[in-house]
Amino acid sequence: MPVPYRPEVPGRLMGRTALVTGGSRGIGRAIALALAAEGAAVAVNYRTGREQADEVVAEIAAAGGRAIALGADVADFGAVEAMVGRVVDELGGLQIVVNNAGISRDGLLYAMQPEDWLDVMRVNFGGTFNCTKAAMAHLMAQRDGVIVNVSSVMGERGWTGQCNYAASKAAINAFTRCSAIELARFGIRVNAVLPGFAPTDLVAGVMSREDGKGVRRQIPMRAFAQLDEVARAVTFLAGPDAAYMTGSLMTVDGGAAAALGVGASL
Repeated sequence: MPVPYRPEVPGRLMGRTALVTGGSRGIGRAIALALAAEGAAVAVNYRTGREQADEVVAEIAAAGGRAIALGADVADFGAVEAMVGRVVDELGGLQIVVNNAGISRDGLLYAMQPEDWLDVMRVNFGGTFNCTKAAMAHLMAQRDGVIVNVSSVMGERGWTGQCNYAASKAAINAFTRCSAIELARFGIRVNAVLPGFAPTDLVAGVMSREDGKGVRRQIPMRAFAQLDEVARAVTFLAGPDAAYMTGSLMTVDGGAAAALGVGASL
């Protein structure tokens, strides 16, 4: 777990405000807690998990931090615009945007329905586009901002049953590079973290087979990523130690992307 935030020990993100989409559970929850541990005020976005988001906010507040829960569907640009406005109004600013919200609709391409493709693209890539677009004017005006997109190694490699999900993450990777180029002159950095297999609901089906042994054998470090390990990578990119990094895709996958795999559980 991330080191608890202690107000008497200033963190690297003191005075900064972050918006974390999909922050009520899984990797998003871990990111929200990690950013708060470094002193950031955090807006925890959710779509349906209000109770879980409130629990994250309560945990941050109990440790001495500031946080609010904001419901919004990231696939709806109008809802995202309103959410960004609330972050600025209620937390006093916005410097860090973490585009983490995502869904999966796994299945073989032959059986995949058009809505399986479109829903994944609307949320995963559409949400990243919408949140970036909605926050741009504010970040550009202050000439200060960091955007961290949570992508996946699936966007760089292939895997059985992942055509729609992998394509959405590949789009995020390309979008990260292009938006980094456009926004650099405004003092805004854009990077992406590419997790490998981590214990989240999105990959529960794959990891549940034989306790994930088939997948784990294809990872050089022979272990799945822990949520806080992904969160620490996001926190690094959001902070001053990554001040000269933009347009980068950082893998957190135990070496999986470096290996030649078969794209399916063995």
